[in-house]
Amino acid sequence: MLAGIDQVKEILKENGYKYTSQRAKVFETFVENSDKHLTTEEVYNLVSKKYPELGIATVYRNVSLFTKLGILDQIIFDDNIVRYELRMPHEGHRHHHLICMNCGKVEEFDVDNLDEVEKEIEEKKNFKIIDHTLKFMGYCEDCQKIEEKAKLNEKQ
Repeated sequence: MLAGIDQVKEILKENGYKYTSQRAKVFETFVENSDKHLTTEEVYNLVSKKYPELGIATVYRNVSLFTKLGILDQIIFDDNIVRYELRMPHEGHRHHHLICMNCGKVEEFDVDNLDEVEKEIEEKKNFKIIDHTLKFMGYCEDCQKIEEKAKLNEKQ
């Protein structure tokens, strides 16, 4: 993830900010939890285990700055809780999410065949698309199996 750190340092420098030890600790937390969608409070709880001197206001400020600079993506699922995940601005589109409406499990997937749709929208609506997000709502494999077992038990 060294390239990631170098990119973050460059993004901060280009925008007049320094890569401080506090920013490094917040960024490190996202790197170590890159498979998760974290709330600011969760980031604070994880950071404070290693670095108890780091305050929640500092975490909030840095998460906000990283979001503004495109280092983090802000995600809001159907529970209306704001979560964040790492994103490098030069990586193109975000990945998409499968959300289980039963257990709340969130799974990521990277299939992106929407280039033609974007092109059509841009041409027909004269709208410059920078990015998009896509959420599929449904039931995960585990919840489907539980439902199938329940239906079988009802028939017996």
